[in-house]
Amino acid sequence: MKTILTIIFIIFLSFTAQAQNATTDVKVETIEMTIVTETSYELNLEAKTEVARLYKSKDSKIKRELNFTTKANKPKMA
Repeated sequence: MKTILTIIFIIFLSFTAQAQNATTDVKVETIEMTIVTETSYELNLEAKTEVARLYKSKDSKIKRELNFTTKANKPKMA
């Protein structure tokens, strides 16, 4: 009995869903855009002053970061 009622309920819901009025179509405004075929390149050759950092050794920052020590590396007294 329960299965028959659920099937009837599902069929009733499907019919009511199909009986809804469809909404009207919404028109979308389109915009026409042209394709640009010409490209221009600007080359700026102004002299710029840049600052460069000098280190004593070539890989000083990398060596310092790789040689880190943790608390676990320190010897403990027994």
